[in-house]
Amino acid sequence: MAIISLKAWYLRDYEPARELEKRPHDLRLSKSSLLKSALRADFLDEADEVKQSEWFQNYLEGEMVEFYIEGSGGYAIANIDLVSHEIYFTKREVLANLDPTIFFSYQSALGESSDILREELRRAIEQINKKARIPLTLEESNRLSDGPLRLQSSLMRKLRKSLLFIADATPILALDDEPPLLFPSPAVCVEVGYALQCKRAEQILIGQMTRSDLPGQFPFDVATGQRFQFKGEAELRKALRSRLETQLKRFNVL
Repeated sequence: MAIISLKAWYLRDYEPARELEKRPHDLRLSKSSLLKSALRADFLDEADEVKQSEWFQNYLEGEMVEFYIEGSGGYAIANIDLVSHEIYFTKREVLANLDPTIFFSYQSALGESSDILREELRRAIEQINKKARIPLTLEESNRLSDGPLRLQSSLMRKLRKSLLFIADATPILALDDEPPLLFPSPAVCVEVGYALQCKRAEQILIGQMTRSDLPGQFPFDVATGQRFQFKGEAELRKALRSRLETQLKRFNVL
């Protein structure tokens, strides 16, 4: 039986799959068996060559080593045997499956905050792209329809496939309680909830324009680093770019 060789690329930094396939592969595999959540394969490279590779050294040091495998998607190494040339992978959602986009969830009930945030996002992305390995683009929510948000829509697919998700959680009303509970736009709440479910914590940023007429408790349970507040354009400009750069450095985009 002829051996069908599959190419595999080591995921050291964020790189979209379509860009990965333009550079030389890091490993050649022959698939032995494929399960829903795992893959067993034989590697076709010389054992000495594998032993000297960057990814194998990282594996020995206990790091999670991820690969994008031709025709199969993202996997992490579970075990490897240099003697038998066998390698075991577990299925994993890898960043290579994401598009180099920043998804902005805006609200239209109180236009001022989203207008400011949108403009500063565009300005920050323009500056960041001057030194980014991979240019980023801005995607936005769609508020043209009065119908409910559908989780299987193309819009939610763009949210799921984005590298970063940013939401305007500026409150539009408050529930009379102690302390008062703040409520952002319902559409933003749905998109934030979906993002919290499908994205890693370091991929989410939630902004909030402070309102003196609506003091109260922030509605989302997120880490301090995922949230930022601003009173106006000047304060936002100072905070937003640094927040974006901090998040993007995690993926070595800069």
